[in-house]
Formats: sequence, C-alpha cells, structure tokens
Amino acid sequence: MKYDLIIVGGGTAGSACAYTAGKLGLKVLIIEKNSYLGGTMTSGLVTPAMNSGTNIKINNSFFEILMTKLNKMGGQITYKDGNTGWFNPELMKIALDKLMEEAGVDVLFNTEINEIIRNKEKILGVTLNINSKYIETIYSDNKSFNNKMLLKYIETRYLVDGTGDAKIFEKINLEFLNNFENKKENKYQPANLRFIMSGIDLKQFSSWIMELDPNRDVTTAYTIDDEIHLSTAYTWDKNGVCKALGPIFNKGIDEGLLKDTDINYFQVFTIPGMHSSLAFNCPRILDEFNSEDKKALSKALKQGRECIYRISKFMIKEFAGFKKAYISSIANSLGVRVSNRIKGKYVYTIDDLRLGKKFENPVLISKYPVDVHSDKDTDSILEKQEKEYMLPVESLMSDKYENLFAIGRCISADFLSQGALRIIPSCFAMGEGLAKYIANIS
Repeated sequence: MKYDLIIVGGGTAGSACAYTAGKLGLKVLIIEKNSYLGGTMTSGLVTPAMNSGTNIKINNSFFEILMTKLNKMGGQITYKDGNTGWFNPELMKIALDKLMEEAGVDVLFNTEINEIIRNKEKILGVTLNINSKYIETIYSDNKSFNNKMLLKYIETRYLVDGTGDAKIFEKINLEFLNNFENKKENKYQPANLRFIMSGIDLKQFSSWIMELDPNRDVTTAYTIDDEIHLSTAYTWDKNGVCKALGPIFNKGIDEGLLKDTDINYFQVFTIPGMHSSLAFNCPRILDEFNSEDKKALSKALKQGRECIYRISKFMIKEFAGFKKAYISSIANSLGVRVSNRIKGKYVYTIDDLRLGKKFENPVLISKYPVDVHSDKDTDSILEKQEKEYMLPVESLMSDKYENLFAIGRCISADFLSQGALRIIPSCFAMGEGLAKYIANIS
C-alpha cells in the first residue's frame, strides 16, 4: 500500500490539508484516533471559529467550501459582524465526511500509528495499531485496501503531523521548542473545557442580557434566518471591558454557589441548527500544563466538569430564560491553546510577526492579534497588529527529515507568535497551503 501523503490527525489543519491535496490529485490517507474528523471543532466543541474577517489573505478556499457545505445542511450562519465561522459541531462531522469523499481521501477512524519507518533523511512509511477484522468490515468493498499489507506497512512519500500535540515528532524523539526556551517565558496557556446547554428560552435570555450589558462590543443579539443568535462574555481581567455580569457572578460567589475561579473567563454563543442551545467557551482551567502530561490532563478534566456543573446550576437559578435549561454536552477533550511546538527548519518569532517579515513561500498571511490567555487577572494579552504577517512553509518542516511536516498549533513558532497563529481559520490556511506546496514539489 502506497500513498503520496499520509496525514496523522484529521482536525482543523489536517482536514484542510487532506481535502486540498486530494483535489490536487494526490493519493491521501488520514489516520484519525477518534471516530470522526474535526479535532477541537468537534471533540472540543470549539465553536464558532474566531472572526478573522478579511485577515486571512491566502489559502482560505477550504474554509469557504466547508462553511458553504454546512450552510446547505443548516449548520452555519454568518453573524452580523461578518464572521462566517458560526457552525454546528455535530453537523461539522458529517460535512467533513462528505468533503473527504468528494476529494477522494481515504480515512481510517479509531486508528493510531504503531511505528514510523525511516532512514536518516526520509520518512518511508508507517505501521498501524489496528485489527484485521476492522479493516475487512470497513473496506470490504474497496479493492485498493490490501488487508495484509495494511497491517504490515503503508508507504508514503510525505508524512504530515496534524495531531495538534506533535505526537509524530514526539514518537521519533525530535526536539520541541518548549523544552529549551527561556524558562522565564511562559510555555503554556490555560485550557478550556467547553460545554453546551439546551432548553434555553433564547428570546427571554437575549432580552435580559442586552438590557443588562449596553456594551455592543461585548454583547450582541440578532435575528438571523428567523432564529435568535447572540454572543456575550465576562472576564475577571482588571483591564478588560467584559464586566456586566460581574455583580451577578459575585453574588454567586458570596452565596457559595460558585468559586471565584469558576468565572475567570465566560463566553457564550448560539449554535446554528440548535435552536434552544448555547455553546460555552469556558470554564478556563487555570493550571498551566502540557496536555501530554496525562496526570495533569486528567485533573484538569475533572476540575472542568465540576466547574461546569456549578456554573450550570447557578445559571438555571439566576439567568433569565434558563429555568428549563440543562447540560446537553460536555466536550470530549480540552480546548488546548498550546502544547508541544516543533523545532522546524525555520523558527518563527514574535519579531517576525510584529515587523511583518516577508517570506518566499508563505502558507498564511494574516493580521489576527496575538491572543494569549493567562492564569492571572493582569497578564492576558490581546495585541492587535498594524502590519500583515506571513508564516513561511519552512516553519511547518522538520529540520531533520525532508518529507515530514507539522500543521496546526504545534508548528515551529515561539510562544507569543503561536498565540496569533493557533486560531481555526489560520490552521485551515496552514493545511491548505502545505497541501499546495507538496503538490507543487511532487
């Protein structure tokens, strides 16, 4: 079995890379550990995509194609601020399946890499942790899959790490920037554990929150396609502007219904096609840790679920429209903002970003702000950029193997610049841009 391109991880960047490469005529395989594609968008309930507006200047075709597909399925709206990235995370799973089929991309779900076969310069192929009966069942009608060969070895011309945590680079003991950067520099950001509540009277809630918070840079509500859509937020940041909910949350703390850390960051959005539901971009877990630390990860998940329960009970008691509300979904994975970052052929820096350094082969051109969350109420960063910045393809390349790449939040970038590059539209652009680069050199 031989592919032009194997992508490990069918998340945001991985799905964009696979679809684009397939459309460009490459033979592509996605190896995905979950039973669906989408990564943080589906497993982590990270919706909507951050509004990039006209910030993403190149390699934005996949984003547009995906949102058009979702719109036809009733799972996408364009918000009044121009953000086209409001999507339904459950319908996202189906839309991505359809797009991979259209592009001729093979997908193996519930599958992980067993071994990476390589010489001193190149990745040659992979073997998989998979059982033969699964292959026979899923691909019994696909003659291109040879069961015995698949279990033994799959050859590839290029291998892309789309795992988010650079698990392929970790597996072959390559270097990570976060292991040798200045120890005084933060290495991680707090993660979120997102959730959805349903059974909400959105008309009642929108009227209440719009009256409570007159700041239209923070709280907005509109009728779109005959449905109410809204957004609001609160943060404990001393320099922040999201403060209207503060007195209500403080009452909950005083009454012992909430912990002060429960509401350090609070943000909600409606969801296309889920007419009585809100998606919560919270709680923010204050402990900073590498998501590869399984003990710390497990602790964070338990803390997050406990916090979600307290917040939900409090909102049912105090928020207008929440009388019959209930938790309908808790994310299967944390919303991790930064973890392992590879040491690539080019290490992209915050100076490159701020100065708008030019590169010959950019995969991304953007002006999205540097957005770094903190566990403290004074240290969060939201730094708007006056100049466009470019991310070079060399920051996606392994510095050791000529045909190994990484896409998504684990690229070769320092801590602060990664804080601008990690959002969904930018990860889509990285995946699309890398696919075009590989197709061009093939």
